Amino acid sequence: MAPARIHTFIFDMDGLLLDTEPLWGVSMNRVADRHGIGVSKARFKETTGLRIYEVTEYWSRHFPWQGSTPQEVADEILDDIIERAQQQGSAMPGVLSLLELLKSQNLKIGLATSSPDRMMRALLTHFDLEKFFDYMCSADEVAMGKPHPAVFLHCAEMLGSAAHECLVLEDSVNGAIAGKAARMSVLAVPDALHWDDPRFSIADFKLHSLEEIDAVLLKKICA
Repeated sequence: MAPARIHTFIFDMDGLLLDTEPLWGVSMNRVADRHGIGVSKARFKETTGLRIYEVTEYWSRHFPWQGSTPQEVADEILDDIIERAQQQGSAMPGVLSLLELLKSQNLKIGLATSSPDRMMRALLTHFDLEKFFDYMCSADEVAMGKPHPAVFLHCAEMLGSAAHECLVLEDSVNGAIAGKAARMSVLAVPDALHWDDPRFSIADFKLHSLEEIDAVLLKKICA
């Protein structure tokens, strides 16, 4: 029997593994208000996909304020969202059963997130998911964040896997673009609001939830 074509699964974190995506806006708004930063919630979309330190640098150019540096503001946002996520967040439906299934099949499991390293480790430890991953990396480790493919390519390299042996699991368009740019297969799990976004057509698989991945579908994905 020929070996499975795909044997490495690389997960995003926010919105895919953990239900933390909505909390970013809450924390950003709270800290911006505290410092008198004149960015409205409507303008948060201008920095979608940027890493948090890039977000606050953008704010400093377009909505300048007095006092704390952009890095200090970013660190405050991180402190706030980590605490908020630990109190209010949860693993997304199907995450635990899927990770257990992949482990039972001796498949490689990686994580590649745009969130900073300290947030990644704090939350995966809090939700007891860290133990499932053979390698975890944040965009802190590479020069460019998503939709650039660097974080996925770095994760695959550290796992000893070629791009064509990897499946990226993502909930965002930018993440899907990054996965395809890395020449990897992509499984998209958009939220209900973005399900009909035509840009997800680049994905090889599209599901409503990770709960849909059972042993039968996993065999099809790996074939």
